[in-house]
Formats: sequence, structure tokens, C-alpha cells
Amino acid sequence: MDCCDVAIAGAGIIGLTTALELAARGRKVTVFDQGEAMAEASRAAAGMLAGADPENPTELKELTQLSLSLYPEFLERVEFLSKKSIPIRTRATVQGLHEAPRDARTLSEPELLGRAPGVHANGWQFVQLDETSFDAWDLAEALPSAVRAAGIDLREHTAVLSARCDDGGAEIVTVSGTFFAGAFLNATGAWAPVLEPALPVMPRKGHMLTVELPGCVQMDCVLRTPQVYIVPRGGNRYTIGSTVEDAGFDRTVDPLRIHELFSRAADLWPPLREASIAETWVGFRPGSADGLPIIDQTGANRWIGAGHFRNGILLGPGTGRVLSQWMSGRRPEIDLSAFRLGRFVAASV
Repeated sequence: MDCCDVAIAGAGIIGLTTALELAARGRKVTVFDQGEAMAEASRAAAGMLAGADPENPTELKELTQLSLSLYPEFLERVEFLSKKSIPIRTRATVQGLHEAPRDARTLSEPELLGRAPGVHANGWQFVQLDETSFDAWDLAEALPSAVRAAGIDLREHTAVLSARCDDGGAEIVTVSGTFFAGAFLNATGAWAPVLEPALPVMPRKGHMLTVELPGCVQMDCVLRTPQVYIVPRGGNRYTIGSTVEDAGFDRTVDPLRIHELFSRAADLWPPLREASIAETWVGFRPGSADGLPIIDQTGANRWIGAGHFRNGILLGPGTGRVLSQWMSGRRPEIDLSAFRLGRFVAASV
């Protein structure tokens, strides 16, 4: 009969980073996914490690700092295990703000045009942030291979139908049969309520596109405002995003939404008007009721890691570290009280 120390439902970045951390602690781990690993929100992401984004909730600061500190080692390990490259595509972000903080140094017009030739300021005040980005598709190709190389049993196209946990462990029913584990983690992202019906997580649909821009006018930094972002991918390609929609799991790519995004990006950076659209897609971010992740123990030998909304890539290694510590009987190294499920009960009283 199949059994392991920890079973994880969901092979996105949260599930797989946690699996790697647990395996490094000597735990035998099995990961199940209803489809292909890293095929949903993790692959659809822009890949910005946007830890300095002024729109980030203040509650994320400590988890963000932890995750960013782990990223160099995390990427190095994934590349070593997978034998696949995850190149850093940008090392700076130019952020447009309605009003820059008093202590921030705004970019002069020559400085701004030096970073983003041809940019249209249009009333924005711009600051430069020390942020990096990579192509989420590169990570999506490498991370499942790294997980398997680390000895983790990754079972794609094997949906978890239910999980019953008690002091003796977890009984997991999948489409391929019943499985037993010492502990269970629900990391199924926007689909997390399938296994936790009362969980306040819902899909937040996002349209995105990649364009190809010919010519000598190019940009090597992320250009971002609260309305749109433009992320260089190398080879004169740029990813543009993103909408936030309450549309359930509708996978339809709406040409009007794509046109609106492209127009918004071209208004900010007019050289894009010469670009051609190469790819379009949608993703389903796991949004929680208050926009913060849900990281908690929900019962005996049962945990949840979901609701990371737009920050799954940014927070992946940090979430994997604290979940693995907690599931191994250790105290997580940062305070997770802002992410506990009890906050929703308190808010409703």
C-alpha cells in the first residue's frame, strides 16, 4: 500500500518548494496534481520578484524578506538538480507612482529615458527599485525536474478527491486510489476549496500577453505602474500584464481585454506600438478574502498553503521554508499570525 511521510496536493510553486524543503529534511514526500506540474498560476506569472512594490500589503514584509533571502540558493539548487537554466532577465524595476514618498528619489527625465527610452511619463513620478525578474516559464520547466531529481514522487494527472486526517496520519483518496501519509498539505491554489469547502479562496482571472518588438529601441528593466507592467524576456520580447477579474475558471482569452492591456502598455511605453503580439493567455491567481496568503494548520496532521494571489512566485521559497519547519515539528522562523485562518472568523464577529 502506497505511503509516505508527507503528501501534498498541488504541484505549483508552493507545493513544490515545500516538497523540496521537506525532502532536504529527510522526509519522504509525494506530490499530486490534477494536471501538469507548474501548469497553472505558477507558469502564468510574470516572474517579478516584486518585494519592493509599494502596493504590497505591509503584512507581507517579513515573509517577503525571508523568501527573497532564500531565492539565490533556491534557484541555484533547482538549476543543479534539473540541469536546466533559469536566467535572471532583469535587475531593476522602474516604478511609476501617483505620488512618490517624501524620502524617495524620483528619476530625472534623462535618467528615466536612459532606462526606458521613449517612455511617456503622463503624470507619473518614477523611482528605481532593486528588484530582479526571471521568466516563470523557465522555472516551470526546471522545478518539476528538480523535484524528481531530489527523490520526490511527483504524480501528475492524479487529482486528490478528499483527505481525511487524524492523529494517526492522513488517508488521501485520489483518482488512482487511496494513499496514506503521516501528514497532508493542501497547496492547490485557486482550487483549494475543493478539499477545504469553507476556505475563503477564489480564482482571480488574469489576462497576459507577450509581444515581440523589432528595432534598436529596447529596454532592460521592468517598467511598472499600478495599471500595467512590462517585463523584458530577452530576445526583444516583453510580457505585459495583467487584468484582475472575478470570472471563475473561465479559460477564454478575451481579445478586448488583450487589446486594452496592449494599449495601456503602449501608452506608457510608445515604442511598443511597433510590436506584434506573440502569445496570449490567462491564469487563475488564488485570491483570498483579504488578499493575504493562508498558511495554517487546519487539523491533526493537516496544513494549508494557499491564497498567495499575485505573489506566489515571490513568496514561494519563504512559504516552503516555514511550512516545512511547521510540518516537521519546529517553530516557523517568522510570525505567521497574519496568515492564520482564524482571522476570517474574527473579522466576521
